[in-house]
Amino acid sequence: MMSATDQDKRLHYLESMGIQVWAHRGPKSGQDRNRQAPVAEPGAVEDNSAATAGQDDIAGLEWEVLRERVLSCTRCDLHKQRTQAVFGVGNHSAQWLIIGEAPGADEDRQGEPFVGRAGKLLNNMLLAIGLRRAEVYIANIVKCRPPNNREPAPEEAQSCAPYLARQIALIKPKIIIALGRVAAQNLLKTDSPVGSLRGKRFYYEQSDIPIIVTYHPAYLLRSPQEKRKAWQDLLAAQELFSSL
Repeated sequence: MMSATDQDKRLHYLESMGIQVWAHRGPKSGQDRNRQAPVAEPGAVEDNSAATAGQDDIAGLEWEVLRERVLSCTRCDLHKQRTQAVFGVGNHSAQWLIIGEAPGADEDRQGEPFVGRAGKLLNNMLLAIGLRRAEVYIANIVKCRPPNNREPAPEEAQSCAPYLARQIALIKPKIIIALGRVAAQNLLKTDSPVGSLRGKRFYYEQSDIPIIVTYHPAYLLRSPQEKRKAWQDLLAAQELFSSL
């Protein structure tokens, strides 16, 4: 059970997210939970495997060599304009894996994902469910910043897919959170919008690692009215994680 101090901290982080907090009315029945968050069985999503083309020997690399390979990567044209590749950051044994879209300008300069305003919001989102940034692992669908912060092209995401697949294999997370449309669509191999993917449980490839989809923090900064939905997604992820 969460202590009064932890509850106070959660309220503080929710307020930092811009979410008004109402009194908790008790847990919903299992029937209600199932109706609000239908579960997709493993394999129910259309081919959720990572891209296999051009994987070379990436699938056998260990952390340090994998990182060096990413930092010197020229697999797609994104490398031509980057300041540096953004490998990922966090606990190599993390139980939670957070996957976003691509580095932005701040990330390209600093070499770390989610370091700008969206990163601060992500930190507060994690703290609101009792997670520190250092406890999770954070990565992106692509490792280099697309020009003018455009979304990654399909071929760019495909070029980076073996790197992300190897990170997932090394981390062996218990749960994956997909932040935003680009992350969700690439992980799930779908063109469905985020709104239709929220509240459902998917699985990574043919594994038993569940994927929960929610809004990207950058989108939440533009559309703060959606923060409560993101909070609901985090609570669902926390409940699911507790049952694993």
